[in-house]
Amino acid sequence: MFPFRFSKAPDEASALAAAASGARYIAGGTTLIDLMRETVERPADVVDINALPYRDIDLQPSSMRIGSLIRMSELAAHSGVRGQFPVIAQALELSASAQIRNMASIGGNLMQRPRCLYFRDVSAACNRRTPGAGCSAIGGRNRTHAILGISDACVATHPSDLAVALVALDAQVITRDPNGEYPIRISEFFRQPGATPDQEHTLRPGALITAIEVPIVPEARRSGYLKVRDRESFEFALASAAVALDIADGTVRAARVAVGGVGTVPWRLAAVEQALVGRTANPGLWRDAASHAADGAKPLSENGFKVELVKRTVERQLAAVAGLP
Repeated sequence: MFPFRFSKAPDEASALAAAASGARYIAGGTTLIDLMRETVERPADVVDINALPYRDIDLQPSSMRIGSLIRMSELAAHSGVRGQFPVIAQALELSASAQIRNMASIGGNLMQRPRCLYFRDVSAACNRRTPGAGCSAIGGRNRTHAILGISDACVATHPSDLAVALVALDAQVITRDPNGEYPIRISEFFRQPGATPDQEHTLRPGALITAIEVPIVPEARRSGYLKVRDRESFEFALASAAVALDIADGTVRAARVAVGGVGTVPWRLAAVEQALVGRTANPGLWRDAASHAADGAKPLSENGFKVELVKRTVERQLAAVAGLP
């Protein structure tokens, strides 16, 4: 780890001023410290933002506002979240380890960087770490990499489980910079790699994430998250599915489906949703709708199995959520 200066921001103005001078924000530190230790990230200045007032969970009739400094375990345990948004609680509880969930912040979870082994190996070519260097994963060990949204520059998956649930629910990321507060739809927050994989999000330079706002819709109560991985704890998804359904009189009135572990960003499945709405709920429907889960997939040399895996993951979770009371 390279030397760096550490300070604590007592308020928003101090934090924004520090960032304007090049400092990096830190809250739980569960991602940044790892990257600094591996010399992937080498900030000269790190500013602790834990004194900022972003720690409320405000459940209103039409939406829930989640402070960005809420810890993952705290949000997962909140009774309003568990009752109104079970998909969020489940996505959090299936993330990382208990120790990390007790430290990691919600804002930091969304900002975590790829877990690609080549990104984290400074001796390997990686366009996210060094633009123009090339992508070692394309012709290398790519079993865990993406099949959706890939480019010739990058094939790394997005690592966040929570983000998959939030994309399914059409959440907004609330941010603040010296010009004031502004929202970003979460579907527009994460950027597919294209030719510029080092540009991972649309957050303005130096801006703070202050909160996440999630709309309350009928299908949110009937929702859940399924994560398929190589081991049951402290492991990233090979494929995951966030599903929310509104079913009345045996008919699917609304559906929200997003997947993780297979896309360079959390991936909303519009074709699956369209295949569900207005149809009679039954096992055949889940299978037919899930057949669209890998539309547009471009598997690599070692991850072709993900095409069938994501279809089966979505089908299984559709059936599970449909069977909930």
